[in-house]
Amino acid sequence: MFAPTMRRLFLFAALLAGLAALPLLAAAPAASSGMRLGIKGYDPVAYFTLQRATPGQPQFEYSWDEHVWRFASAEHRALFKSDPVRYAPQFANFCAVALARGEVREANPEYWLISDGKLYLFGKPYGPDLFRKELGKNVERARHNRELLKDQEPGR
Repeated sequence: MFAPTMRRLFLFAALLAGLAALPLLAAAPAASSGMRLGIKGYDPVAYFTLQRATPGQPQFEYSWDEHVWRFASAEHRALFKSDPVRYAPQFANFCAVALARGEVREANPEYWLISDGKLYLFGKPYGPDLFRKELGKNVERARHNRELLKDQEPGR
């Protein structure tokens, strides 16, 4: 009776260990594909639907524009698939204020702004307010300087 109980305990422990490893296996596509995570793995759709920065989950990934994008839910992934240009940030993983100044700086997905249905990311907490002060000019300058991003990341 002792041996079958130990065997069950061992099988149960092995099952738990396997389940614990599932998130690691789910994260593998981004790493193994050689593509970078879009906006550090944050869900681009959540900015529009939840009005907050939300980390995506490895089980809800989608490859587009030489990036792997993660989403908080299958619904968000489906929305992105149907219109990725609508949800993707305007300047990939880069700060819109810095780009408007002719600089290239990585953005922090926690600092963001949606204006005219477009998502902009920033490197510092004051970025959205600074960008908003001269919104039209800043958008125009950043778009003009988009060429600076060509050597920074694939697909942009």
